[in-house]
Amino acid sequence: MQAVCTIHDIEDDSAREFQVDDQPVVIVKRDGQFHAYLNWCPHLGIELNFMPDQFLDSDNQFLICANHGALFEIESGDCLSGPCSGDALLAVPLEVREEQIWLGEVPQPA
Repeated sequence: MQAVCTIHDIEDDSAREFQVDDQPVVIVKRDGQFHAYLNWCPHLGIELNFMPDQFLDSDNQFLICANHGALFEIESGDCLSGPCSGDALLAVPLEVREEQIWLGEVPQPA
């Protein structure tokens, strides 16, 4: 595992991207909890965002693919609507140690 940021680097109901092992990873904070996913849409195999750190829908309720509008549940990564319904984002192991966020091995997309 490797430390990527502190818990203060990500505001509640927001997301940021970090490079881990040359892979883009998005970390989301919701209700004080952190979730990490490979920044890779299962529909087209492209990154979710067009603009830096713009990963959430207008209500900050879901992760969104900027390319085709698919919505993903923050807590599970499950696609709730869009062309990849039934698929999910690839979760990255995450631990909070003291005030540091540590990420484990980043999964490779199929």
